[in-house]
Amino acid sequence: MGKSLVIVESPAKAKTINKYLGPGFVVKSSVGHIRDLPTSGQSKPVDATERAKQAAKTRAMPADKKEQYKKDKARSQLIARMGVDPENDWQAHYEILPGKEKVVDELKRLAKDADQIYLATDLDREGEAIAWHLKEAIGDVAPYKRVVFSEITKKAIQSAFAKPSELNVSRVNAQQARRFLDRVVGYMVSPLLWKKVARGLSAGRVQSVAVKLIVEKEQEIRKFNPEEYWDTLAETITGLGVELPLKVARVGDKEYRPTNEADTRAHEAKLRSYDLVVSERADKPTQSRPNAPFITSTLQQAASNRLGFTVKKTMMMAQRLYEAGYITYMRTDSTNLSADAVASARKLIGDEFGAAYLPSDPVRYSSSDAAQEAHEAIRPSDATMRSAALQGMEQDALRLYDLIWRRFIACQMVPAQYLSSTITVAAGDYQLRAKGRILKFDGYTRVMSQPKSNEDLELPDVSVGETLTVSSIESQQHFTKPPARFTEATLVKELEKRGIGRPSTYASIISTIQDRGYVKLESRRFYAEKMGEIVTGRLSESFSNLMNYDFTARMEEALDKVAKGERDWKQELNDFYRDFSGRLETADQDDGGMRGNMPTLTDIDCPACGRKMMIRTGTTGVFLGCSGYNLPPKERCKQTLNLVSADEFVGQDDEEAEVKELRQKRRCHKCDSSMDAYIIDEERKIHICGNNPDCDGFQVEAGKFRLKGYDGPTLECDKCGSQMQLKTGRFGKYFDCTNDACKNTRKLLRSGEPAPPKMDPVPLPELQCQKVDDTYVLRDGAAGLFLAASQFPKNRETRAPYLHEIMPHKAEVDVKYDFLFSGPTEDGDGNPTLIRFSRKTQEHYLSTEVDGKDTRWRAFFENGKWVVQSAAPAKAKAKPKAKAKPKAKAKPKAKT
Repeated sequence: MGKSLVIVESPAKAKTINKYLGPGFVVKSSVGHIRDLPTSGQSKPVDATERAKQAAKTRAMPADKKEQYKKDKARSQLIARMGVDPENDWQAHYEILPGKEKVVDELKRLAKDADQIYLATDLDREGEAIAWHLKEAIGDVAPYKRVVFSEITKKAIQSAFAKPSELNVSRVNAQQARRFLDRVVGYMVSPLLWKKVARGLSAGRVQSVAVKLIVEKEQEIRKFNPEEYWDTLAETITGLGVELPLKVARVGDKEYRPTNEADTRAHEAKLRSYDLVVSERADKPTQSRPNAPFITSTLQQAASNRLGFTVKKTMMMAQRLYEAGYITYMRTDSTNLSADAVASARKLIGDEFGAAYLPSDPVRYSSSDAAQEAHEAIRPSDATMRSAALQGMEQDALRLYDLIWRRFIACQMVPAQYLSSTITVAAGDYQLRAKGRILKFDGYTRVMSQPKSNEDLELPDVSVGETLTVSSIESQQHFTKPPARFTEATLVKELEKRGIGRPSTYASIISTIQDRGYVKLESRRFYAEKMGEIVTGRLSESFSNLMNYDFTARMEEALDKVAKGERDWKQELNDFYRDFSGRLETADQDDGGMRGNMPTLTDIDCPACGRKMMIRTGTTGVFLGCSGYNLPPKERCKQTLNLVSADEFVGQDDEEAEVKELRQKRRCHKCDSSMDAYIIDEERKIHICGNNPDCDGFQVEAGKFRLKGYDGPTLECDKCGSQMQLKTGRFGKYFDCTNDACKNTRKLLRSGEPAPPKMDPVPLPELQCQKVDDTYVLRDGAAGLFLAASQFPKNRETRAPYLHEIMPHKAEVDVKYDFLFSGPTEDGDGNPTLIRFSRKTQEHYLSTEVDGKDTRWRAFFENGKWVVQSAAPAKAKAKPKAKAKPKAKAKPKAKT
């Protein structure tokens, strides 16, 4: 009798489950997803002859047919890249993911010998979809069963395998619908943004809405104008000689809030003329209840606030704890707890803390309407296990586990009891107050400590009618604060509140919006990038429903109903696509379509041609570009001026610094928003309206300015000797020569060091490319010498050079590579030597290949001579490769 095959997503999960199943089971991991929609977006190469024939046919077509042919061709290429056809009943083309072929082959081999296949992937929609893809990829070679569990413990595993179920197709369809929606929006809107705004941009169904939250917050802050106000504090002493600080709360029947220093000083003078008499003291018992056990969003928030973890790190640590069997499943929106879990927590509380900390009945917590009550909250698998007892876990995982354990135990404890006091003091028309609170019984805070409050102080004993002695009256100036920026924790809270995304997607949403360059996270706070604001504005105008918070939430609710089998998934997709495709067609039009990224004309002269410069916004930021850029090629001017931000950096916890920054910024004379300052050079600064390009307000300030905002090292240019400065381009940071006549650049390596100086390319006109119709040039890059097609980027081909190929060009190659020309051009078997580069040791060496396979022969240049370190067995001499036909040009990959 054969064994049963159990398939899970991760090797760690497989290892844990394997401990609880008998010898009749084989547990294997799929290592995540194995199948998805196309990832490369590249179609199969078309034969050059066929391509030429088709091009000839196209040229012979009438203009109207030619235009229609181009549209149809672009459409078919888009469908091929997306992998799903919304106009053909949402037919999908799934592919085995690159690198997963061996995993699938092994699973197929094991499945053939299995009597039963158990799909034990995670219990959420994504886990259900992975299970379905596994079944589709493996085929019907044995009966399939679905097992789900919220914790990886012996009891939970055995219980799940005792009552297996079938695949939930409704949940699979809900996940497919979500994937198709994201795919369609990303692949169909992104090319529109490339066309209308800037190349390299992308859109996402949920991510774009999340960016909108941050952009709107940025705009609120920009519009905010801080207003002055003052607080007045009176330090008093009671009849028993105890200090009692009081704050002026009201004057007459109005709130005390003077708006300038003169008024404040007048109030101080009046207060000093009055006796301060206690008019009321109120003492009342209050309590603080424990919070519900963690769900995904609250865990992410608490880990951010208490441990300083990012959302991504929190989920990574939680995943490891779950797969090791220490906590329940970490993607959940339910606060439900099993009866066994509650009983174990109550027993621990009674045994360790006493009956006074134990409520008479178990505490129940309600979940949101959309929560799946079949799931459990995030809790320890074993309430008696403390973090110190966990094995094989890193320190951060132990800290997260301790947080989860404390929240779980605390949620079943009694509230903390306080005595809250308020003392009111009268002084003429003025009313002063002091508030305090003392802890009477710690309750759940014995386990889950709470942050200190300003009111956590004990007020002295005073009686009504008692006159207080005034020791000092002092006032302090303040300014109203703008809306607080989103942190990762507060953004997750806002997404959850608005119903945008689901527990399994919060981490990916936050990662994606940063990777796209639309927002940045500095000092744990989100700032909207200028391009993020432009894209959000254009999408909101052309796709108002897609960017509507309520619409996005309703779509999530619809997908939830699809998962429950209450709605048809394709009907939901069709309803969405019907409206979306119409809006997309309208937005693509030249007249009345999506607004472009229009530059703002300035009165600054171009240093190259004298025309006026324009304020432009690209994917790398704001810069000045010549207005002659769009002229015909012979008249075109490509001059640009880099703008360095002149705004001061705002610290992590320094909200006053942000207020100060807003007060220092100029206000736009057209829309009254704050303006962003940039330094053009040592003598000019430009203030640009924060709403640019929608508002064309700007001001040029003359003076003496020190360039700031650049904290990287400066280099001496190896070509002309001028200074090189750090800049940011499409492919990351690089050093650029400040000499306009010199075009030298040097890449910034991942190590933080500048790449070594590069030699000029050496043309090799006699050497034909192998894959494209071109000749090679010898280039010097961060990974050493290599051959590349001379007409890059039109032709893209690179390979390692053979030593004998560059021998005739020794005089043109940089002298630093002279040592290579003394090396052997063949190994002992006559195979030609290749020039290779070791990233580890940062040195060039020689090696050989036979039919594309490494012979393991090596030669290194040591102590002034070449040393052969290893030699391979004798093999046939390698044949020169035949020239390959040119590859079809691949289209740019759209981003979701």
